Amino acid sequence: MKMDMVVKVLLVEDEDAILMGLKYCLEQEGFLCFTAGCGEEAIEIVKNQTIDLALLDLNLPDMNGFTVMEELKKLQGFPIIFLTANLEEVSIVKGLDMGADDYITKPFKTRELISRMKAVLRRNQKNMSNLIPLGNVVIDLNSAKVLKDGKDVMLTVLEYKILLTLAMNPNHVFTREKILADIWDVNEEYVNDNTLTVYIKRIREKIEDDVNHPKIIQTVRGIGYKIERFND
Repeated sequence: MKMDMVVKVLLVEDEDAILMGLKYCLEQEGFLCFTAGCGEEAIEIVKNQTIDLALLDLNLPDMNGFTVMEELKKLQGFPIIFLTANLEEVSIVKGLDMGADDYITKPFKTRELISRMKAVLRRNQKNMSNLIPLGNVVIDLNSAKVLKDGKDVMLTVLEYKILLTLAMNPNHVFTREKILADIWDVNEEYVNDNTLTVYIKRIREKIEDDVNHPKIIQTVRGIGYKIERFND
C-alpha cells in the first residue's frame, strides 16, 4: 500500500547490502530514502534535510548508536526506530528510555518493518497535532508547556496566554487592544497597555535567540504584534 504523502526516511546502516536492500524496498512503498553508512553522515544529512523518521542501526563504525540518536534529536524531533542484532534487554530498554520510538531485531521481514514504521508515524502525527512549532520553540497544548530546544521555558500564566493567543493565529496581526481583551485573567484584573509592553519584552527574553532581533513575536508598528507561520 502506497503512502498518502511522501515520507522522508533516514536509513543509517553500515552494511551496504542491508542499506541498499532497505532503500529499494521502502522506495517501492513510496518512501523517500536518505542513506548514511555512519553516524557523521547521518548527522550531516539531518542538518540539511527535513526527516520524518529514521531507522538507526545500533552498531556503527564511528560512534555508538545511542550517541547518534542524541545528536539527531538535538537537530530535529522525528521518531527513531532502532535496528539491532543485540537481543539483550538492557540495550533495548536503554534505547527506549533515551527516546527511541521502537526497535526491531535483525533479521526482520520487510512487511513487519513497514508496519512498525507506519504505526510509529501515526503515533507521532497524533502527538504533533497537539504541538505548535515556532522554530526552536514548541508550545505543547496537552501539558500547557513551552519548550525551547527541548527544555522547559518558565512562563507565567499571562505570558503563556499572550504567546498562545498569537501562536494560535499565525500571520494575524493583533492590535494591542485585542490582546488585552483576550488575556483577561481569572481575577478579572485588566492588564493595561504599558504592562503589555513589559510582558512582551519578558516573553521575548525567554524564547527569542536575540531579543533585539526577534524572529517569533514580531512588532507591527503602530498596530500591535504577530507571529508568522513556521514550517513544522
